[in-house]
Amino acid sequence: MINIYLDGDAFPNLLKPILFRSIERLGLKTFVVSNKRIDIGKSNNITYIIVDAGADEADHKIVEMVQEGDLVITADIPLADRVISKDAHAIDHRGELYSIDNIKQYLAMRDLMEKIRESGELTRGPKPFSQKDAHEFANQLNSFLAKFVKS
Repeated sequence: MINIYLDGDAFPNLLKPILFRSIERLGLKTFVVSNKRIDIGKSNNITYIIVDAGADEADHKIVEMVQEGDLVITADIPLADRVISKDAHAIDHRGELYSIDNIKQYLAMRDLMEKIRESGELTRGPKPFSQKDAHEFANQLNSFLAKFVKS
């Protein structure tokens, strides 16, 4: 049985009930890792881990704990890359399944945009999180769980 690790600090509220239902339905051991209290629901299947404040403290804890085959939910592309290098899986908040085949492209685009911003160029941030994004996340999560979790 896989474990789920949630990079909780920026997890959209719209996704909390979607994830909670999946955790409960399948009895998935889930770790919510953040540097402040994040509540997605009360369950014996969920462990909340609060790490010290710091830019990458939650990321470090997740990488330390994650095992091959586990699932990490994060919008942090460098964290997704570290997770994939451990033969685990990563899904972002908008339903993108990161893989060995696409993560380097996402990292390159992220780094390029960072360099453009550092040069003083104004760039648009990500579009606001929408109901459509929540739907895409739910579809990707359900597809992943159907493929990798034996009920």
